[in-house]
Amino acid sequence: MKILVVEDEKKVAAFIKKGLEQERYAVDVANDGEEGEQLALSQPYDLLILDILMPKKDGLTMLKELRAKNVSSPVLMITAKGAVEDKVKGLDTGADDYLVKPFAFAELLARVRSLLRRRGSDRSTQLTSGDLTLDLVSHQAKRGDRIIDLTTKEYMLLEYFMRNKNKVLSRMTISEHIWHYNFDTGTNIIDVFVNHLRTKIDGRAGKKLIHTVRGVGYILKEN
Repeated sequence: MKILVVEDEKKVAAFIKKGLEQERYAVDVANDGEEGEQLALSQPYDLLILDILMPKKDGLTMLKELRAKNVSSPVLMITAKGAVEDKVKGLDTGADDYLVKPFAFAELLARVRSLLRRRGSDRSTQLTSGDLTLDLVSHQAKRGDRIIDLTTKEYMLLEYFMRNKNKVLSRMTISEHIWHYNFDTGTNIIDVFVNHLRTKIDGRAGKKLIHTVRGVGYILKEN
């Protein structure tokens, strides 16, 4: 699942990003409201985490404009403003939950899971490709009855493949989505991770799901 964090304090943003990525979420970060709004409008996110006091555009204004443009992603507001009236204003603007700084990461993570479960009531929280399943809440992968143990990057890579099954994904596209940097033609890191993942997914299975498209990239074929 993909989360957008909009927070102007770079240390706080980095702390949240690192913690969420360790929990196998894909995370984008923006450091002001204008950049955050552009990202939120450019692609669908499963959850938005917004600070209120930010440069260029504050979190409440950003949220109000996103809701007016029919962005329905759940929103967790984080702020140092903990008065009741501040919470009410945030919730009335369209936020789904409110967390006051300073906070324990465990509480942030619990609220993230709660919001994603609520969103999951409106759509499936499980991806499937043949006999391969991936639970987006528990982060458990299974091939038939076999549980597959994945590293954080392998999980993110598998989720990306399964969300784009039957589509050819270039090495550059994979790199930008998983590692958030442009692909360096001098490294084989993408091939190494895909091969590790393919061994775990296809190694003991009769039908292979992940295939190489020579000179282009990879594809997860369902049929």
